[in-house]
Formats: sequence, C-alpha cells, structure tokens
Amino acid sequence: MRLIIISLSALFISLMLMNAGNAFLLTYLGIRLGAEGVPPTQVGFVMVCYSIGFVIGSHWCTNLVAKVGHIRTFAALTSLTAMASISYPLLESVYFWAILRFVGGITAAGLFVIIESWFGAVANNNNRATLFALYQIAAYGASTSAQLTVGYTDPLSAVPFTGAGLVLLAAIIPLSLSRMQSPVIEQGAKMSLLSLYREAPLGLTCAFTAGILLGAYYALVPLFGSLTAMTVKQVSQLMTVSVLMAVLLAWPIGWICDRIQRSKVLLVVLLVAAMLSSAVSMTVEMAFTIRLFVTAVLLGLMSLVYSLGVALANDRIDSSARVAASSALMLSYGAGSIIGPISGSMLMEAFRPSAMFIGFATLLVALALYVRYRQNRMPPLPITAQEQYVASMPESQLSNEFDPRYEVEGESNIEDIFPDEWVDAWGDDAKKENEPEPAAVSAGIEVGGEMIGMEVHPFEDIKELSAHDQSAPTHDAEPAKEEETSPPPPEKPAP
Repeated sequence: MRLIIISLSALFISLMLMNAGNAFLLTYLGIRLGAEGVPPTQVGFVMVCYSIGFVIGSHWCTNLVAKVGHIRTFAALTSLTAMASISYPLLESVYFWAILRFVGGITAAGLFVIIESWFGAVANNNNRATLFALYQIAAYGASTSAQLTVGYTDPLSAVPFTGAGLVLLAAIIPLSLSRMQSPVIEQGAKMSLLSLYREAPLGLTCAFTAGILLGAYYALVPLFGSLTAMTVKQVSQLMTVSVLMAVLLAWPIGWICDRIQRSKVLLVVLLVAAMLSSAVSMTVEMAFTIRLFVTAVLLGLMSLVYSLGVALANDRIDSSARVAASSALMLSYGAGSIIGPISGSMLMEAFRPSAMFIGFATLLVALALYVRYRQNRMPPLPITAQEQYVASMPESQLSNEFDPRYEVEGESNIEDIFPDEWVDAWGDDAKKENEPEPAAVSAGIEVGGEMIGMEVHPFEDIKELSAHDQSAPTHDAEPAKEEETSPPPPEKPAP
C-alpha cells in the first residue's frame, strides 16, 4: 500500500500540472487571437495544428519512449512543451504560432503515453475501475481550475504564456524525483477503420462525429465568446462550467444507459443537443447567465456522444478485440478533431460567429437520422446483453492501459517498478522472497538426521564415494609436502 500511495502521488501531481498547463493554453490562445482581431479561419488553422500533432505524437512517441526511457522522455517533452509556451510572445505570426501548437500536440501525446503507461503498471483487475475514476477526476479537476484562472489574466500580456510554461515545467519534478522504474510499453493490437465499421458502424460514426463537435468546441468557443461581447472572465467561467457539466452529466446518463437500450438514449441525447445548439445561436444577445447555462449543457451532452459510441461498439465486438477496437475509435475521434476547428472557423468567418452552432445542430440531427436508420437495419441488443457503461475520456485518447472494461492477464507486480522501495519498505522479507530454497543452495544441511539437497545413492555407491574421498587428499598432500621440504634456490653472490 505504501508503494501505491507513493506512485499515485507522483503520477497524479504530474498529470494535474500537465493537464492544467495545456488546458490554460487552449483557452487563453483563443481569447488572445480574438483580442488581436485575427480572422476565424486563421484561428482555426492555429488550433487544428494541436490536434494534428496529437494524432501524430500518439503513434510516434511510443517508439521514442521505448528507446530512450520514461524519465528522460518525460523530462525532454515537458521541457519542449514549456519552451513552446514561453515562445509565443517572441513572434506575432500565425504560422509561427501554428508550429508551436503542432509541437504542443506532439509533446502532449507523448506525456499522456508516459503517465498512462505508469498508471497501467500500477493498476490491476481489482483496482482498475477506482483508478480510472480517480484519473478522470484529477484530469477534469485540473482542467477546470486552469480554465478558471484564465479570467484573471490580461489577454494582451506575455505573462500568461510564461505562467503556463512554469506550470508545465513543474510537472517534471514529481516523476523525476520518484524512484519508479520504467514499465514495459507493449504494442497494442490494431484494427482497421473498415473492419470496425463492419462490426460496429454506429460506434465508429459516433466517435468521428464527437471528434468534430468537441474539437471545434474546445478550440473555437473562447473565440466565439470574445467575438460576441463576452469579457475574459466570462469566457473563463463559460469554459469552466462547461467542463464541469461534462463531468456531472456522465454519471446519471451512465446509470440510465445500463437500464435502457443505448441507441434510444443516444437518440434522445442527440435531439436535445441539437435543440440546445440552435438555442445558443439565438441567445447571443441575452443575459450571460442564460448563455452560460445553455452552452455548458450543450458541451455536456456532446461529450456523451463519444462515450455512447464506445459503449455501442463494445456491445457488438468480441471481448478479445475490444482493445484494438478502442484504438480505432480513438483514431476516428482524432480525425474528427482535425476537421472540427477548420469547418467551424469557416462557418464563423463566412456568416457570423454563432453560425458554428447552427453547424453543430445540423450535424447532430444528421447523426440522429443515422441512428434511426441503424435501428431499422439492425435491432438494438436487449438490455441484458449490454456491457457495463463506462464514461470515456476522448481528450486523452490513450487511457486503455487501465480502462476497467479491459481486463489484463499476467499482471505485473508493483514491486517490479519499485525494486529499491520494495526492499526499503519490507526489509529482509523482500530479499528472502527472492532467495532460493536452502536445498537448492547447499547440499550439506542436516535436519532431523536427513540430508537436504543430496541425491539418494545405494549403499555400494556411498562406499565407493567415501573411498574416493579418503584417497583424494593423499595425492594433494604430497606435492604440498615437497614444496615445504625443498630448499630455496641459492642466491647469486654480489659482484
């Protein structure tokens, strides 16, 4: 238990600091670009580079960690992220900032790979569900705290970039001082998008649509707030409440999904979200409280689209292929998160800022029609055949290591990544556990008149062995005696 507390403390602190720095930058950049009057399409171009970098980094950084090691890679990527953060004020160029966002996406993916591989090493089939829930609380809690601090910053100052860089640098300290060893990163199973679509078309479509919706929301809503007369503090409050609403709605909807057919729940969620998205576009001139509530609930419902898609896919896919299917779902979500900011910014610039939410409503209605089509083509599974619903986190895209839906065979012990701590905590008992039995070490231990560790020989063989032992020393003693009696060589006389 002591080792688990030590490991989780370092992991959670580093996770929260890393998530806080990234979430702060995501919201602040949208406000900063809006305050400088950058066109929405250029803002979308800058923001989408993060999603592109994240998709690339999630595949490339795995090989880097395997070659270099966890601690070194984590320190290097965190330093690179902090350097990118403090480099924004150096050059007021959209293309330069797009490069920095691309670098930030790659490094963020690598940091998630490292932290979650350590979580996977600590987790087992007994504590995986609890650990997954604590992971979500820590990640969302850090994100909401960072969103709230944006409201107390100057949108045209360089200080917020420096502050975010310092927070990201602080994430190096807990894991760098930890004595954890690097866990093994195994290459997971793969499944093509076409194969997944044949098995679970609705689940794949939901993941792709959720990527478009959430990618555009997180990247462009701060800009939307700035363009529709919201203050910096109001935009900060909007993003904070939106993230909290996504967390709060996950649990009651999950409870309902285990008792009602999930395709029906998904259909209701899509239709309600479409109505709320249309309402956001019509409440631009209303009081901030109304806009806050409607927009936050909209994000909460759109966040459920990905979780419901994953649940529907797991209902249709064999348990042995779920890890591979989850990777395909994440890839589909990543592709959607690239399309979302680009298409949303084009709508905002071509028409008006609220046109993005009209696009959301149109996409949600289209997905609802597809759900109805799939219900007619393939009857939903009965409630008793549904797998347990688990709220998913598409923002990290890498949490299969300790997802409670995927049990792991041949789990590693926590002492494997804490060899020194294990010995310090348990003293000589840990060493004794690793020592072989006395019988395997010594063949001359006598217990109760019997010899342990010796082969049983017939009586004649024992007599031959004893005779051989008696004769052996005489041969060894004679040369030694000759050496003792032989005089030393005479010394040469001095000249």
